[in-house]
Amino acid sequence: MVRQWRYLYNENESWLNMYPKEAQKEAKKISDWIIEIRRELHRYPELMYEEVKTSALVRRELDKLGISYKSPIAKTGVLATIGSGNSPCVALRADMDALPIHEETEVPFKSEIDGKMHACGHDCHTAMLLGAAKILKERESEIKGTIKLLFQPAEEGGAGGKLMREEGALESPEVERIFGLHVWPLLPTGTVGSREGTFLAATTFLEITVEGEGGHAAMPHLTIDPVVTSAQIITNLQSIVSRKLDPLDSGVISISTIHGGEASNVIPPEVKLQGTIRSLTNEGLKYLQNEVKTVAETIAKAHSCKATVRYPGNDYPPTVNDGKAWDFAKGVAKNMLGESNAVDLEPVMGGEDFAYYTEKVKGCFVALGMRNEKIDAVYNVHHPLFKMDEDALHIGTALHTSFALQSLDELGA
Repeated sequence: MVRQWRYLYNENESWLNMYPKEAQKEAKKISDWIIEIRRELHRYPELMYEEVKTSALVRRELDKLGISYKSPIAKTGVLATIGSGNSPCVALRADMDALPIHEETEVPFKSEIDGKMHACGHDCHTAMLLGAAKILKERESEIKGTIKLLFQPAEEGGAGGKLMREEGALESPEVERIFGLHVWPLLPTGTVGSREGTFLAATTFLEITVEGEGGHAAMPHLTIDPVVTSAQIITNLQSIVSRKLDPLDSGVISISTIHGGEASNVIPPEVKLQGTIRSLTNEGLKYLQNEVKTVAETIAKAHSCKATVRYPGNDYPPTVNDGKAWDFAKGVAKNMLGESNAVDLEPVMGGEDFAYYTEKVKGCFVALGMRNEKIDAVYNVHHPLFKMDEDALHIGTALHTSFALQSLDELGA
């Protein structure tokens, strides 16, 4: 495919410079279709491992395109394949799940499911990858190698990437390089960013149950107050990062929910705290987990309470980009978008289960700019007013297409 598209341009121009530009032109032609798919997905968000209708939409479009796939995989995922079925093999990944957030935007295609919203752009990721599938399938006979498309469930805490990996998504043929895109409100539309090495943090969810003895709020001396104890625990947890962690290391401990009591004149018997812990290394995450447990239990005991610390769900490893893969992706993006529009970013304390792929395969997770103040696309992900600049969607499709085909060319296809 790369070789055919070379002839569309002046022979004096480098084919490496030509191909991404042509891919962008092809993606622009189907921009309306990509947007239509994205809006349909946005209206009907589904939480992790509930992506039944989302998966059905993906299969519907793949069937229309004549693309073979395996489903189910990882419960509600879809694994599509384009190309010869032989090595070399490159993979592209999109996550599909939504968040338990009530949407507050007023877009005409806003969520129709109360309390659920695509506030992290996974509807965009799925639509962009379907766009790439459409372009790639049209030229399948020219592809010397295999391109896998991973439509993955349960990124938001369910470790769907781990399950996809365990069920063989990176095998038969063995994936040699993998790419993922994530919409990024901190970068303007028309730009991308990432970095060599650790890009995103190792993460875990945190639950602390503080047990005391409830009673009348007018007689606190006859109770063992878990509310006051919880307040002390929350305050002292912040000293772990500021006083226990090496200042040259990065860490986050955030308590984000507090539940205790039903009446203003009753001291409850227990309080439940929830939050998250982040570090740029697996070792750092384990250290912070141990410190949180020690602090919570010690403070609770000092107040005659009991604290039980749990880490439910999955501990995500850090997302570590291969240096050569980022150099490659950055080169593709510069040729497509301009020299100044592919930038190196600092590490971010957000987490991603794309990390499970890059633990086994060389790859790169790339931030796709979509910030646009003119249409109020300025809110960060996981915000009820999150809005997408849809002009970025065809760029994502073009990048996926270019990453895959130029990788096959580089790997010897």
